[in-house]
Amino acid sequence: MAQRVTYRRRNPYNTRSNKIKTVKTPGGILRAQHVKKLAKRPRCGDTGVPLQGIASLRSRQYATISKTKKTVSRAYGGKLSANSVKERIVRAFLIEEQKVVKRVVKEQTEAAKKDASKKSKKN
Repeated sequence: MAQRVTYRRRNPYNTRSNKIKTVKTPGGILRAQHVKKLAKRPRCGDTGVPLQGIASLRSRQYATISKTKKTVSRAYGGKLSANSVKERIVRAFLIEEQKVVKRVVKEQTEAAKKDASKKSKKN
């Protein structure tokens, strides 16, 4: 008959946090070894793509590793992907350009109105 294996912690139910792997010890005994949950890769806040260059760990383990493994040296490094940051920079630049164009067009229309009013006064 096969050897039985029992849980080694207080929780007696087969839950997501209570998974076990059966391991044979050097003494020939089958033992339950608790398996930790797998970590998901950190993802970009805007697009949801996995971030490159960042360690894939459970939340608490990030406290124990160095900062270089948690970020990349760029604006929003470790929070947003490179493409997202690039899009934000381009968008901000285009918005500023649009403001400049609006201002120039407004000045031109005002100048045209002044010229028109001067010509009408001369006639």
